[in-house]
Amino acid sequence: MTNYFDVLRRPLITEKTNYQNGQLHQYVFEVREDASKTLVKDAVEKLFDVTVMRVNVINVPAKRKRNLRNRRTSQRRGSYKKAIVTLAPGDTIAVFEGVK
Repeated sequence: MTNYFDVLRRPLITEKTNYQNGQLHQYVFEVREDASKTLVKDAVEKLFDVTVMRVNVINVPAKRKRNLRNRRTSQRRGSYKKAIVTLAPGDTIAVFEGVK
């Protein structure tokens, strides 16, 4: 079994995830490729001491990116897995709150 610290790689912070934090009580994390919904739920509950209502997992495919100097060559971005975690209405995670 993997450690709870190994399941969550990093939080994903974008404009869309900021909206999800404020309005929908959802937080987005990049997770390991072999992480399941129950493993993500247990990791978030243990690490942040919150109640998780729901977990959605999405596999984001790899994408090709063009090089600006030489347009014929392309670079490949790797694929990753992300989890959208919905918390109970009263719970928050301090990582996403910013400076207080």
